[in-house]
Amino acid sequence: MVLSTELVLLGVSILFFFSILAGKAGYKFGVPALLLFLLVGMICGSDGLGIQFENVQIAQTIGTVALCIILFSGGLDTKIGEIRPVVAQGIILATVGVFLTAILTGLIVWWYLGMTMTSAGIGFLTSLLLASTMSSTDSASVFSILRSKGLHLKNNLRPMLELESGSNDPMAYILTITMIHLIQTNATPNFWIVAGTLMLQLIIGVVAGFLLGKLAVIIINRIKIDNSSLYPILVFTFCIFIFSASYFLRGNSYLAVYIGGLVIGNSKFVHKRSSVKFFDGLAWMSQLLMFLTLGLLVNPSELIDVIIPGLVISFVMIFITRPASVFFCLLPFRKMGVKDKVFVSWVGLRGAVPIIFAIMALAADIPHARFIFNIVFLCTLISLILQGTSLSKMASWLGLVDTSVKLNKTSEFDIDIADDIKSVTTEIELNEQALEKGTCLMDMPLPDKTLVVLVKRDGKYFVPTGKTPLQLRDKLLIITDDQQALIETFENMGVKH
Repeated sequence: MVLSTELVLLGVSILFFFSILAGKAGYKFGVPALLLFLLVGMICGSDGLGIQFENVQIAQTIGTVALCIILFSGGLDTKIGEIRPVVAQGIILATVGVFLTAILTGLIVWWYLGMTMTSAGIGFLTSLLLASTMSSTDSASVFSILRSKGLHLKNNLRPMLELESGSNDPMAYILTITMIHLIQTNATPNFWIVAGTLMLQLIIGVVAGFLLGKLAVIIINRIKIDNSSLYPILVFTFCIFIFSASYFLRGNSYLAVYIGGLVIGNSKFVHKRSSVKFFDGLAWMSQLLMFLTLGLLVNPSELIDVIIPGLVISFVMIFITRPASVFFCLLPFRKMGVKDKVFVSWVGLRGAVPIIFAIMALAADIPHARFIFNIVFLCTLISLILQGTSLSKMASWLGLVDTSVKLNKTSEFDIDIADDIKSVTTEIELNEQALEKGTCLMDMPLPDKTLVVLVKRDGKYFVPTGKTPLQLRDKLLIITDDQQALIETFENMGVKH
């Protein structure tokens, strides 16, 4: 049966719509949206509504492009000033931590499967391959859960976790393709060659990402485009170029595109705000498409046979190998408390990346590849259910939530201030208590270095003066250099901020 283009587009649009609704419901009830995207794909798949999707190559391509966009967007939205104090911790976790997690998990999986599934013939290299696919924390999961929940953490934990998740995929990728190559060739691993190849790809990836990111900023600022809406497309073009060019330079594309996004996002370039917002939406769409595709690819009936080993391996990674790797890697950093390390261990989220790496084993026709894929998929579901849903609660239990009061982001006023301008914008809605001392703007007890820039009333905007009379339910756009003083003023006025 040949499906028409219109029918395919109709099906995709319906899937997207229900996934977005699922994501909205998930946010309300504390369930990670990415988990619900996966479940929608599974429900609509061959064992559910009957959508047949078994093309591994297309799934791998979708996953690769989506991950490229997600990593670039993550770098674009990360402030170097925030990650600078935790660069060492993040890099060690992203390299040594991933390696240790893979080795420890591989050894335990080899022992466990050898004891319980000897008839399956799972060897040592296959066990290492299974562990390597799941050795990194998933950037899509970490970025989406930490940012969508607006979780503010103490001790620079959030930027460190985002740095680790954004830069640890290269190590897992190299370990995965190395294991695939060794299994295919039935060769004895030369660990010196593997280590040398790994270091070379990481170094080339960092250098290529940095230089191409700098080049992109120069070109974006010098090229003159009459249609300003094309600038986000230009940034997207450089995202794809950095990813693909670093591959042909023999560097790690995943690391290069993250570094490139980091360089571009922390530089000044024209129409930066619109480009960043464009990538925010594009990254979410990429996550949605990627998780839907992976959900369609799995056959839920096949997961029944791997429930027990999947639960055991998940338990091992969540409670043994990930914590052991984290505590070992963070030993030199004595200022980090035990609670910090426990929380970092808990944020070992699995997501789309392990499934994509498992798809690589399927595409390479590795023995037991379908078994590996089903185990990885089940472990991802367990991780998102157990760790993803409890992330906020775990941070609260450990006393790591930053409870300092923050000003609301603007929603009624589509205005943003550049990061170079050390000011804060917020908006308020006037109530009766705020107007008790007078109805004119000059009567409001605003602190020094604070201005009311715009007023919205009955859907219309105007610039106020000191003598402008204010009314109940007026919405004010405020800019300030003294955030704490403004918060205290709002609290005294009884205004929600």
